[in-house]
Amino acid sequence: MSRKRIALVFIGLFFLLATMFFLWFGQYFVQPADRAGAEQVLLIEDGMSLRQVAGILEEKGIIKNKTFFLLWARLKGYGKIIKSGEYSLSPAMAPVKIFDILTRGTIITHPVTFPEGFSAEQIGETLTQNIKVDKSAFLSLVHDSIILKKHGISGPSLEGYLYPDTYQFRRRQSPESIIDVMLDHFNEVISPFKKRIGETGMTLEEVVTLASIVEKETGRADERPLIAGVFLNRIKKGMRLDSDPTVIYGIENFNGNLTRDDLKRYTPYNTYVIKGLPPGPISNPGLESIRAVLYPADTDYLYFVSKNDGSHFFSRSLEEHNRRVLTYQKKRGADR
Repeated sequence: MSRKRIALVFIGLFFLLATMFFLWFGQYFVQPADRAGAEQVLLIEDGMSLRQVAGILEEKGIIKNKTFFLLWARLKGYGKIIKSGEYSLSPAMAPVKIFDILTRGTIITHPVTFPEGFSAEQIGETLTQNIKVDKSAFLSLVHDSIILKKHGISGPSLEGYLYPDTYQFRRRQSPESIIDVMLDHFNEVISPFKKRIGETGMTLEEVVTLASIVEKETGRADERPLIAGVFLNRIKKGMRLDSDPTVIYGIENFNGNLTRDDLKRYTPYNTYVIKGLPPGPISNPGLESIRAVLYPADTDYLYFVSKNDGSHFFSRSLEEHNRRVLTYQKKRGADR
């Protein structure tokens, strides 16, 4: 057999083998590892290499061969665009589908709810419990002057602007991206009221600060405009706000027992000592508390006291207020 014929035979065999390999190689990517396989949650950490991801997939039985997986990824240029996060993957998925999920970043998200009136501290704790976000890193950004400047907030922190709602976040999502989402939502909510804010003569910061106090004073929607009206009346008359929640906010590691000494002790947030509003919000208020400040009840009330049932008694004079304070303090003592 001539050399030319031998060369042609080898070339033919090469192409045959190559064709068979690529057919088999292609078949690998459309054939699931196990059609009866159950879904599993896979966490891809920030900074994981493609080789590490492929190794985990093979170890969990989601793919059969990590070498082919890596080869295909590199041929397709997928190596540097695998996104971190939690994924729901299954051996019943073809490798090509797994690639699509990983490169699109189709991650699992978790609902995280922040009730109205939550403080930044409570939001940080909730993030830690639900999606493993570093609380200290989150709170550090809440007080970061660069972040405040970026979002045009002149107060001492982002307290008040982390809008309370239910969000969809991924596990271990970056604190900065969470803050961006919450602040964007706040801006969406407040945007329709920009004109009204200007009409009140208050700044946005003053509106949010007062709304945060109203939020902590009552859980009753029908009382919020009245309480906002009381505080606005007191501000106009140069009276102190005398709000217990502001005092509590200014006490580090508050133990739950507010004393007379606490009411006398100076902090920037003690409205029994300072006049006007504290330097910033004391909670993150919801829309109804913000609306109450913008559209307060038309009232001449100057005082209110808790009835110990979630509602309040409102008074026009200090004498009447003091009588009601004694009445409800005695009732509270008798109920204990």
